[in-house]
Amino acid sequence: MRSGCEAAIGGADRGPPAPFHPIARGRAGANLLATIVYGKFGEHQPLNRQSEGFAREGIELSVSTLADWVGACTAALMPLVVLIRAHVLAAGRIHGDDTTVPVLASPKTVTGRLWAYVRDDRPFGGAAAPGVMFHYSRDRGGEHPCRHLAAYAGILQADAYAGFNDLYHPARKPGPVTEAACWSHGRRKLFVLADVAKAPLAIEAVRRIDAIFAVERDLNGLPASQRQAMRQARVAPLVRSLEAWMRGERSKLSRHAEVAKAMDYMLKRWAAFTRFLDDGRICLTNNAAERELRGVALGRKAWLFAGSDRGGERAAAMYSLIATAKLNGVDPRAWLADVLARIADHPASRLHELLPWHWPRAGEGHSLAA
Repeated sequence: MRSGCEAAIGGADRGPPAPFHPIARGRAGANLLATIVYGKFGEHQPLNRQSEGFAREGIELSVSTLADWVGACTAALMPLVVLIRAHVLAAGRIHGDDTTVPVLASPKTVTGRLWAYVRDDRPFGGAAAPGVMFHYSRDRGGEHPCRHLAAYAGILQADAYAGFNDLYHPARKPGPVTEAACWSHGRRKLFVLADVAKAPLAIEAVRRIDAIFAVERDLNGLPASQRQAMRQARVAPLVRSLEAWMRGERSKLSRHAEVAKAMDYMLKRWAAFTRFLDDGRICLTNNAAERELRGVALGRKAWLFAGSDRGGERAAAMYSLIATAKLNGVDPRAWLADVLARIADHPASRLHELLPWHWPRAGEGHSLAA
């Protein structure tokens, strides 16, 4: 008769394999982890509030434990973040914008930034899946977008932030980024003057711009070539009329007048504002990026600040995953739970199957981990 050790070595009495846990040396299941992560970044619930909620149910989970789990989940999901970023940067046209995020530092908080870059080809009938990549930085220096978009040479729809200017330089390698300005930003400056100050010139400018927006609504979702042709026929005459009127009225105004400053914002960048007329891929606005940053703005009211630079980087990664899932019509919490349960054993060469736009098909036959 063999001893217990001999039997174990021989495998005769070996029991079932130990259950897989998404976090090394941790016993939290994928569903619990997804609930915590989505609660923090998707529903803006700080970890201290989540800890208090668990305590009311008789479950003791400290804030430090939850923070460790969030960090471990972010590390486990980073390969998907990398794939999403590559997908976004493969687009011919992207949207870019940023917003503030207070960050704890000594002796006081500093104002960090979260940058969002959005790929969404649906307005011009593109078949590629939409995606969002977020990046964190400690300040708003122009070197950050240059680093984020170092390998990109397509069209960038953005506001007139000077930090983007190096991207547009003709000598830039691998090539200059093409600037496309946002008509919503231009209209907003005039709308404030029309709505608050009741300035007649601002009211007329807004009326003319709104006529352009009205035509553009009919072109949403059409193929790029058809959008370009219809813009030349229907929108270009309105734009030319607006320019002629605006330049004529601007010449009569003092440079110190508020309406003049609002007009100058557009007139000094007229080439970037009118680039959409010659390229059907370009949208009239940068609203796609602004929408993705809205969740960050809502979150700031709940969690108030990021605890560190590392916390800001984790937030950027998780926002990338959650926002991309939402853009693709996927339930972020369910997707995160399934991916956390499977990613460690999934072949590296097939990680793309776990991306949100592939997930319903790739997830067939897989149950969520408890």
